[in-house]
Amino acid sequence: MTELRVSHLIDEADELLDNKFHVGSYCLFMNTDDIQDILSKIRAILPEEIKTAEMILKRRDDIYMEAQNRADRIISEAQNTAANILSESELIRAVREKAAKIQEQVKDSCEEMKNKAAEEADLLRKNAFQDAMQTKEGAQAYAEEVLNNLNKDIEQIHRIVRNGQEYLAQQKERAKESPQDYAKAFVEQ
Repeated sequence: MTELRVSHLIDEADELLDNKFHVGSYCLFMNTDDIQDILSKIRAILPEEIKTAEMILKRRDDIYMEAQNRADRIISEAQNTAANILSESELIRAVREKAAKIQEQVKDSCEEMKNKAAEEADLLRKNAFQDAMQTKEGAQAYAEEVLNNLNKDIEQIHRIVRNGQEYLAQQKERAKESPQDYAKAFVEQ
């Protein structure tokens, strides 16, 4: 969901860039406050990715504790059942051996569950970190691209202004040199 919100904000910024005011092939105006607002929203969303990773780690710990508690209960129940049923006979020895085997199997099973949960949690944490880094890198690359485009637009505006100033200076010079010819050319236009 966060990825969709980040994508939506990036699309909004892109739309703002597409809606700039054009004269000919030159961009004359752009509202940078709107773009800065969208970029701020993107920065605010990124910490949610980190919160998601923390929740995954907490869930891993909960699964581990649940598995440990279940194992303890199973072992405790097996010991209580064995103690209540058994007496001092050969049957007791056989049951104790069976209980020890079951207890070992339960310990192995719990250890396997614990290891699997830890591996899954580590994988989820790594994936969440990679996703967060990719999102951050993508946002930075997009911001760099936007800034580069803004720089190009500003350079074009500067060129237009310089050309206009040069044109006006030439017109002023022509008017000084030959006011009658300048007035006649101005009327004909």
